[in-house]
Amino acid sequence: MNVSTAKALVTGGSSGIGLETARHLRAKGAQVAICGRDEARLQRAAADIDALPITGDVSLENDVVRIVRTVVEKFGDYDVLINNAGFGLFAPLVETSLADMQRVYATNVFGAMLVARESARHFVEKNRGNIVNVASTAGQRGYAGGTTYSSSKFALSGLTECWRAELRKFNIRVMQINPSEVQTDFVAASGRPLRPFSERKLIPADIAQAIVSMLEMEDRGFVPELSVWATNPD
Repeated sequence: MNVSTAKALVTGGSSGIGLETARHLRAKGAQVAICGRDEARLQRAAADIDALPITGDVSLENDVVRIVRTVVEKFGDYDVLINNAGFGLFAPLVETSLADMQRVYATNVFGAMLVARESARHFVEKNRGNIVNVASTAGQRGYAGGTTYSSSKFALSGLTECWRAELRKFNIRVMQINPSEVQTDFVAASGRPLRPFSERKLIPADIAQAIVSMLEMEDRGFVPELSVWATNPD
């Protein structure tokens, strides 16, 4: 697609991979709306990249309906969803609570479904569109302590395959990107100890560049899934 004429919604767009993807899309000329729960941070991010800020929580159905409606009202149309909102909690199975599982799934799985559903309703009507789900290499192989987060990304991968099978006939490209560890505030938000910044590990701009390159392929083709690893991390 021609990204310079794209109109995109980026969830979790106030920081990390979401913000950098929005920044890269804006640099290409796309119109971009970003959404997030923290209004102050969202407003700062939007001002920084000249994007449309829409405060909302993707785990709340009414918020999602309002977010999508606002994008259509402001842009007149849109054709790209970057389904990025997500967070992680990490604990051994014997210490994992149902409440923590529900919190993570509410955003990472149910929220992703809600935004994709509302976007797909619009895209199907237009007979075109692009959905990029930001998953994780944690959704390709489980690990100790990953009961909550890793399983949520496995679930997102399953959703991606279902949506792809349903939506291809409407010229909707459903794609998934699987970053390995990326140096963002994700670690701090999960409660795990921060590690020193390393030039050898991935940064959000690396993932943003990959997402934009997936979108830029001619519409007759698409990249179903792309995994991004650091070449030689510490």
